[in-house]
Amino acid sequence: MTGPDVLDSRYSWFRLAISLLIATVGNVGIWVIVMVMPAIQAEFGIDRGEASFPYTMTMIGYAVGNFAVGRIIDRFGVTAALSLSAAIIAGGMGLAAISPSVLLLAGLQLVIGFGTGASFGPLMTDVSMWFLKRRGIAVAITACGNYLSGAVWPLMLAGVLEADGWRAVYVWLAVITVVTMVPLSFLLRRRVPLEATARSDAISSLRAKAAGFSPRTLMLMLGLAGIGCCVAMSMPQVHIVSLCTDLGYGPAVGGQMLALMLLGGAASRLVFGFVADWLGGVRTLLIGSSLQCLALFLYLPTGGLTSLFVVSAVFGLSQGGIVPSYALVVREYMPSVEAGRRVGFVIMATIMGMALGGWMSGWIYDVTGSYQMAFVNGILWNFLNMGIMVLILLRTRPRKAVAVAA
Repeated sequence: MTGPDVLDSRYSWFRLAISLLIATVGNVGIWVIVMVMPAIQAEFGIDRGEASFPYTMTMIGYAVGNFAVGRIIDRFGVTAALSLSAAIIAGGMGLAAISPSVLLLAGLQLVIGFGTGASFGPLMTDVSMWFLKRRGIAVAITACGNYLSGAVWPLMLAGVLEADGWRAVYVWLAVITVVTMVPLSFLLRRRVPLEATARSDAISSLRAKAAGFSPRTLMLMLGLAGIGCCVAMSMPQVHIVSLCTDLGYGPAVGGQMLALMLLGGAASRLVFGFVADWLGGVRTLLIGSSLQCLALFLYLPTGGLTSLFVVSAVFGLSQGGIVPSYALVVREYMPSVEAGRRVGFVIMATIMGMALGGWMSGWIYDVTGSYQMAFVNGILWNFLNMGIMVLILLRTRPRKAVAVAA
């Protein structure tokens, strides 16, 4: 099977399944620090802002990893990139387990985050090459690995954390990463034939002309939008465990709430994937961002246990489709030869937003003594994202018209 016939084929779906497994394991590096944040704060005797610093370093490494590994995949393929990333993650986890200070832990989380970056944006880029008609749902399924990782591993390792401490959690994850990611990555050695991307690139060219933006301008606009939406997104995702601890519900309940939020996010990514195949990436992204903003408003009056669970579920169901939509917009408006670096840059920007938002929320908490103003801060950044997406949408012709022209 060669040429266009390889797109949306049975092999494409097999490749997607393997990519989802890799993403579920490979993304654990960004969630483990959220899981152990209260334990780190207690052991090192630091405040909430300082305890959030390792997470910020994780997301900076994750951001750079998405961009750098995206370029590696463009040149050497996804198998080499994933194998290298697995080694980096395992090494970082092993050293983090014996870290004597929070500063050294933060530095190691930077390394872990870099390795983890291969399992998000670069994987979405690779999967997008193998689909045309069902690209939206394929990318969404791959992106679900990020949320599944955050939902599965905190629950699976909660007993280890309680019985043996946060350092034992890192040791377990170092072993799991190597024995799963490396063998699975070798199932992805096959590369998409160049002739299979010709039709996709022709459609992308027509859409780019219709939008009226140069690729560089559109990429920068998407990057700024990504920072805005993810500063907002980071408040509940990064601090929900700490919020539950402050309210007296305990970190275990916070972990359950985070798992519920992320499972809701995974489900919504699938729904938004189908929506994206119908409406396109820009409209899907705007819908998700608007719903996320509404969910953030619902957190403001919420403090009871049941209401927090309900709002967290609503938040997860609202925002799951946002980040995958950025990859879709890039693939819809830019040629496949640029996909790795363009998607990598935009995903890097979204993750930088998560890093900035995670730190800002901790700092605002330290200044004000609560998370109320941190939620307000997230809402304001969310409005920035929505404004940029409305601007892009107003400059873009209806998607159906472009499809007819193609």
